Amino acid sequence: MADTSEFGPRCAALVGPYLSGKTSLLEAMLFKAGATNRLGRITEGNTVGDSSPEARSRTMSVEMNVASFDYLGDSWTLLDCPGSVELIQDTLSALAVCDIAVVVIEPGADKALGAARLLRGLHEQGVPHIIFINKIHGAAASVAESVDALRGVIDQPLVLREIPIRTGDEITGYVDLASKRAFEYTEGDPKEIADVPADLSDRLEIERTVMLEALSDFDDGLLEKLLEDEVPEVGETYDHLAAATRAGNLVPVFFGSAESDHGITRLLKVLRHEAPGIAATRERIGIDADGEAVARVFKTSHGSQTGKRSIARILRGDVEDGATLGGSRVSGIVKLRGADQDKVAKLAEGEVGALGRMEEVRSGDLLSPSGNAEGPAWPAPPKPVYALAIHAGRRDDEVKMAGALARLIEEDPSLTYGPNPDTGEFVLRGQGETHLRIALERMHNRNKLEVDGGLPQVAYKESIKKPISQHARHKKQSGGHGQFGDVHIEIKPLPRGSGFQFTDSITGGVVPKQYIPAVENGVKEYLSQGPLGFPVVDVSVELTDGQFHAVDSSDQAFKTAGSLAMREGMPKCGPVLLEPIFSVTISVPSEFLSRVQSLVSGRRGQILGFEPKEGWKGWDEVNAHMPESEILDLINELRSSTQGVGTFEFEFDRLQEITGKEADQVVKARQSELGIAAE
Repeated sequence: MADTSEFGPRCAALVGPYLSGKTSLLEAMLFKAGATNRLGRITEGNTVGDSSPEARSRTMSVEMNVASFDYLGDSWTLLDCPGSVELIQDTLSALAVCDIAVVVIEPGADKALGAARLLRGLHEQGVPHIIFINKIHGAAASVAESVDALRGVIDQPLVLREIPIRTGDEITGYVDLASKRAFEYTEGDPKEIADVPADLSDRLEIERTVMLEALSDFDDGLLEKLLEDEVPEVGETYDHLAAATRAGNLVPVFFGSAESDHGITRLLKVLRHEAPGIAATRERIGIDADGEAVARVFKTSHGSQTGKRSIARILRGDVEDGATLGGSRVSGIVKLRGADQDKVAKLAEGEVGALGRMEEVRSGDLLSPSGNAEGPAWPAPPKPVYALAIHAGRRDDEVKMAGALARLIEEDPSLTYGPNPDTGEFVLRGQGETHLRIALERMHNRNKLEVDGGLPQVAYKESIKKPISQHARHKKQSGGHGQFGDVHIEIKPLPRGSGFQFTDSITGGVVPKQYIPAVENGVKEYLSQGPLGFPVVDVSVELTDGQFHAVDSSDQAFKTAGSLAMREGMPKCGPVLLEPIFSVTISVPSEFLSRVQSLVSGRRGQILGFEPKEGWKGWDEVNAHMPESEILDLINELRSSTQGVGTFEFEFDRLQEITGKEADQVVKARQSELGIAAE
């Protein structure tokens, strides 16, 4: 038996598109390794992973599943990550600490494209990875089609490590390209058969040559042998494959079926022999080999029974229960297998476990006894692409809701929340509607909070087209001192983006200096809601004349006069509605470019141009200007049109006048909301 103890405890991330079967693969690997005594199935609700109420209700992974186990004497932890692109944060966190990633995809060219963006990210981060094509039971789509589709969109070399044996339309076994041995699937481990099927002999030689030539690009000795038509020994071939996989020089491709228990033993053995260990991972991410213990927290969880837990991987040294890391004391250590947990006295180098009740610790923290650990910065979370305006169902729950949201963001940094200064709404932002609805569901399940959410308001503004002069007098007598303020103002439009300006040209003290700021305050107060019902921008107001009364004038009287002048004058200035326009950059595979162009045009967008996405083979970027109202739910249609892989970034560009039917509808809805009659 090969000695793999030199690698220490290892960690593999299971990643891939939604519905590729990662959780089923986790269950099959745990069962095959003897870590569980039955094969859990999602449909039966008895899986190790996906045990949370949110996962059970949706029959999908909604958070990372952590499972530690032993296989043939080696210690392993699998990090099963959600497949939904909206829950990408857990995948990014797992990739920052794992030794290797298993990219799980379904058969077929269209399904393979769903992993293109993920594979690009793995390559850029230098994370060694293999591809496992799942669900091959009865699959008509060929393994080769999946590989060819991926080769069209990524630069890294992909090599088949096995070719399928078919009986009719079903894959019933495989031929190992390294050993040239054939196996058939059985209920237990695959059974070797005597001869490679005759109809596969030619393909075996072709694919094996392709594999060896790919390996020779990274080994001059192997290249010389191939040039001299010398065939490397089987053991030597395996050594070359293992070295290339650990270094991330190429991506080997395997296939199987988690539900049918096909290819699972093969996958476990490949990981055992070809995955790098903690020493290589430490070097890859920039952690020195020598020094005090170092742990990287990559996930935070909050439980009603367990309290806060910081899930960490030990990158160097050992961490014992009761140790002080980064100024916080470890209060209990457990190793996880889904919802199950085993209390341990310490975590050894390379192991993964949950550290209890470290209240000041956050996801991404690099912990050490001295608090001076040095290492790479934690990856920034993805930028939000979707938002919901939320509010507690009961006013008394507002403070409770804020606390619950703070804990959710500790668990998932790709969530953000806060007030929108333009609309006053409380906005929760994230990676899509499903992402945010899961967050609201968690608050309900954990905190008994009823939180409502809907699309946020668009930050419409209004301005004016023409200048006017306006006189207003506020006079009131009610016994004792009265109120008197008289002003003449000029209201003028300003260039777009100028904001608001207030000046005065008062001479002769017709309005005493101490009352001029009050006039300005009255004007500003009115600007919060103009004649169309929206905040007013890009106007100048000049106080030109006025009158005062020695006894009855006051700050309040002149403030009221200033506001009255605006209320009477603004409707005469030709008010216009302004909508926010955003600069949008959409990234998609080139084959979806025409769909995206139609999508942008159909949402009142202006396409500025498109070009190949730098460093991304087979991808394009579309640059456009789009109204805010059209990008609130843009991500839904974009993902639907691009098999889930399209994404976009945006930033505010300008305010632009909107007229016609769209403007009339916006103004009518706003005035109905405010309970005022349309002008």
